[in-house]
Amino acid sequence: MNGDVIYQKFTLMVEAMNNPIASLFTAKMYGEFRSLRMAGQINFVDHRWQKGAPSISTLNSELARFKAVFSKLKELGEWDLPHPLEELKPFRESEREMAFIPKEKLPELIELVAQHKRQDILKIVKICLATGARWNEAAQLRGSQLSKYKITYTNTKTKKNRSVPISNALYDEIYKPGSGKLFEEYYTPFCYILKEKLGIYLPKGQASHVLRHTFASHFMMNGGNILVLRDVLGHADISMTMRYAHFAPDHLSETIEKNPLALL
Repeated sequence: MNGDVIYQKFTLMVEAMNNPIASLFTAKMYGEFRSLRMAGQINFVDHRWQKGAPSISTLNSELARFKAVFSKLKELGEWDLPHPLEELKPFRESEREMAFIPKEKLPELIELVAQHKRQDILKIVKICLATGARWNEAAQLRGSQLSKYKITYTNTKTKKNRSVPISNALYDEIYKPGSGKLFEEYYTPFCYILKEKLGIYLPKGQASHVLRHTFASHFMMNGGNILVLRDVLGHADISMTMRYAHFAPDHLSETIEKNPLALL
């Protein structure tokens, strides 16, 4: 969501709360508004309010943005009243299923992508599978981010740069002289190949992350270190990376030997 849309949505949310004066704004006001959102009575779709309940994730993101407004005002010295939303908690979210492509399907995926006339798709897919990059991170790579034999991701979701080594072969395949954009992005054909050619149907919103999840899942299945995976994926919090821990071959294997029944 770009800045203009975020601002427009923010404005509409304030209007839906009857334009409260900031100094009189309370957690109760926001809580009542959020309850109406949750009940599906007001929903932001295509730059306007429509009926329909948003996801828990969306509701939590909205709360975070409103909290950030008051936090920034306090930081700038423009707000000396108590933070009205400081004690309002986000909803607990169920852990989402993270789909990944099984090992036996990967050769077929590479073959199908390689057959497409847009060869940049193959390069983007390989980068995602080799480094755990998000689709946009790989698709928007510039020559200035590529060095022997390493990719440095900048302007990331966590705002921290990260460098990931790559093989000589992959470097030679994606290298292009200059510091400009390396690829043309072809996300829609990739989704088509994934669904129509490979027969992989993903949970809503996961097509752009399936290669990242595939990298992380196979990294752990192949015996990778969870701390290394955290750094490669660029997670700010290890709890995000721990979602992949159960893929490790020896995950919780001590249960077999150290449970009380085994020690009788």
